Amino acid sequence: MDATSSSTVVSQMRLSSPSLRNFKPRFLKSSPQIRNYIPPCRYTCKNSSYGSSDSVDSKSSNISGLSYFQPEKRSNVGVGKTFCSAALYTSAYDENLAKDPSYVAEEKIGVLLLNLGGPDTLNDVQPFLFNLFADPDIIRLPSLFRFLQRPLARLISMLRASKSKEGYASIGGGSPLRKITDEQANALKLALEAKNKNVSVYVGMRYWYPFTEEAVQQIKRDKVTRLVVLPLYPQFSISTTGSSLRALQNIFREDAYLSRLPVAIIRSWYQREGYIKSMANLIEKELQSFSMPDEVMIFFSAHGVPVSYVEDAGDPYKDQMEDCIFLIMRELKARGINNGHTLAYQSRVGPVQWLKPYTDKVLVELGQRGVKSLLAVPVSFVSEHIETLEEIDMEYKELALESGIENWGRVPALNCTSSFINDLADAVTEALPSATAISTSTSEEVNDPAKIFIKLFFGSLLAFLLLLSRKIFLAFRNNLL
Repeated sequence: MDATSSSTVVSQMRLSSPSLRNFKPRFLKSSPQIRNYIPPCRYTCKNSSYGSSDSVDSKSSNISGLSYFQPEKRSNVGVGKTFCSAALYTSAYDENLAKDPSYVAEEKIGVLLLNLGGPDTLNDVQPFLFNLFADPDIIRLPSLFRFLQRPLARLISMLRASKSKEGYASIGGGSPLRKITDEQANALKLALEAKNKNVSVYVGMRYWYPFTEEAVQQIKRDKVTRLVVLPLYPQFSISTTGSSLRALQNIFREDAYLSRLPVAIIRSWYQREGYIKSMANLIEKELQSFSMPDEVMIFFSAHGVPVSYVEDAGDPYKDQMEDCIFLIMRELKARGINNGHTLAYQSRVGPVQWLKPYTDKVLVELGQRGVKSLLAVPVSFVSEHIETLEEIDMEYKELALESGIENWGRVPALNCTSSFINDLADAVTEALPSATAISTSTSEEVNDPAKIFIKLFFGSLLAFLLLLSRKIFLAFRNNLL
């Protein structure tokens, strides 16, 4: 499993790893040095003809002292704008500039790509899972029960390690996410150079190497003077983009140089024209592989999050996902493609309720309804990884065929598709003027502490009982495995 989420009190959480100054990954004795090197891209990157069009009506929200913009309802959503923001501006910062205000530094632009990360080998699976579940944005516990965070993460990682290893073994013995993300970084650098932007592109992973902390250290060594942060998640969720930005803010807050570095954060970009058209291109191409393209059901499968994150924590992920599907289908209909479509959510874990409908349940229902041809579209993923290569390509394909679906197809992830990469380059270019210093403010949304505590108390109590009761422990293990 390469992905999963948290509450509206994100800013109350603390980075589960040590601070930047004392950063040592728990499960590896030494951390590889970040090199200013990115392996060559396997794909040819050409300039895209896609540009920006309509703007998006939005409303401002705040998570952990960082402002972001959330689209309004689907009827108002347009294509083309990237959500970029940071907190109050101070000044461009350089170490020499700090010593001598008259010193004018050469501008060095950096782009930081954020992603989840994945185990490189089977031996990395359990420590990767531990890092994942030790994140308070993934398993939410109130302060009173925060001491259970790491023990619970260790328990879950031990229970899930065996099954997860089987999944990774089936796709070659590890996650390809790091390799593909490096290729995307190199392709983005080339695309920006073609637009006369000389930049350094860095990769920071949340739960495995190269960790975000390592990438930030290299950014500091390179004396970057302006930074664009680009999470490789099209839709914003507090479990993905939110978690990465929380960790990033904690790092910046503790460092005088970084706290004054102008930063532009692209918080979601699912509504960009380049992304929408790139997805539509892939879907249109794959539909032609069916003998009767007009009869194919387009099946969007997105990574799920627990319902409580949306209903209690205000995560905009569900709304943004539905907006995204609307925009893609609108583009397809403009091309004369009027196939039926549906959206479902995959990768749920444990006994709690996740966003519905569930992918596995919908596949069975579609088969029972007589659907014979289905095209799966992994809409929340821009890189191939275990949830596309194993969960969709193997598990869900087998389930679909067993349920009566006869013709199966799957749209590949965007990876280094040239139109997609060039649109990301446009997004970076558009974001640069908005770069401002990240605020060290600890302000957060106003919430009723008693209400939050009551909502989370019983879930935390259950977590505590899991560590004490063998009977409940076994029941929980059965749900996980």
